[in-house]
Amino acid sequence: MQSGGYATMEDTAAAAKKGGEGGVEVEEGPRFRRVCVFCGSSSGKRSSYRDAAVGLGKELVARKMDLVYGGGSLGLMGEVSEAVHNAGGHVIGSITGETVGEVVAVSGMHQRKAEMARNADAFIALPGGYGTLDELLEVIAWAQLGIHTKPVKFHHLVGLLNVEGYYDFLLAFIDKAVDDGFIRPAQRHIFVSAPHARDLVHKLEVIDVVIFFL
Repeated sequence: MQSGGYATMEDTAAAAKKGGEGGVEVEEGPRFRRVCVFCGSSSGKRSSYRDAAVGLGKELVARKMDLVYGGGSLGLMGEVSEAVHNAGGHVIGSITGETVGEVVAVSGMHQRKAEMARNADAFIALPGGYGTLDELLEVIAWAQLGIHTKPVKFHHLVGLLNVEGYYDFLLAFIDKAVDDGFIRPAQRHIFVSAPHARDLVHKLEVIDVVIFFL
């Protein structure tokens, strides 16, 4: 077990053989009911970004997962929410303006992010700009510091939908921070990435690395 309560893959494998000794457990089956999606209020310049948003929405519905998002009907936010709503899924939008599905009224950005986190069990980032990066890095930092309380045992909590390598530079930056000692190696496993929605959600559900805080 790494200091700070982080379990490496080796820790997890060993604990699984011992029936969960050392505070690490591997669980099977669906782990998340509500997924918060961060993404741009723009659609970007590539059609693949829109396709990824729609595909993610359909994947969530297929797996009977609710969508939590920042509300709004523009850009990728609109695409993913409409995809879930039109497929019969449940949408929870935290916003002061127009959205689809259930509406959670908020007074500002800080409350908006807090409500999104409170209503979600896991987080996925589609391509986006400054706002998306702010939301994404904040939940990663929360997981690093142990601020999240749901679930109590931390599985892969955050996923990057790395459409056509959109997040390659961010991933390279994080690996550099690990190499230079600013991020612990075990903390690199707080999030996972994949180029396609199905693969990413699968990773979030089933990969046997558990991170939790003592």
